[in-house]
Amino acid sequence: MAEYAFRKIDIDALDEDVILPSDLYDPDPRGAQGVLDDAKRKSTEARGLVSRPIQFCGWTNADSLAVDLCWYILKADWKLINRGDIAGALNQILTDPPYGEGMEEARNLTTQALLLILNSTRATDIPGILKNLKQDQQDRLMAYLYKGMAALGQGADISGSVLLTWHEKLTEVAGVGCIVRVMTDRRTL
Repeated sequence: MAEYAFRKIDIDALDEDVILPSDLYDPDPRGAQGVLDDAKRKSTEARGLVSRPIQFCGWTNADSLAVDLCWYILKADWKLINRGDIAGALNQILTDPPYGEGMEEARNLTTQALLLILNSTRATDIPGILKNLKQDQQDRLMAYLYKGMAALGQGADISGSVLLTWHEKLTEVAGVGCIVRVMTDRRTL
């Protein structure tokens, strides 16, 4: 039989009109190290917002007197106060996500922080949180949801049902246009 070497030739390497990932969007002006530092800062802040300690009048949740007094005053709002600022954490993470080549570590940190936020949210709180997001933040969240769905079979630490619940609620709030914008966006998270 004849040698089929022509099947091993990368024809894109020979073509002058090849589109490279760097041609699709502008590189981040912060550079790889700046993006990584920013991702570490945002991840730490988001984790802090999600697991914020209860604090009233300068007392923390370690002070039992404060807890007893506040329990008496704020019985109905106790669970909301204990959960932290989920909307603030989500807003923090979805602002200026890392795009571009050489940003893998920053992308992984941001994705892990976002998955923590998604896991920390009750299903009944999701629509209210999503309505307060801007359209570009909703689009970024949808992109992260798809990234999380792609990582489900690879040992990711998130449940598919959590991602599908967020996807359902986000589609209800943002519409199908959100899905189309994410699918046609050339930038990858």
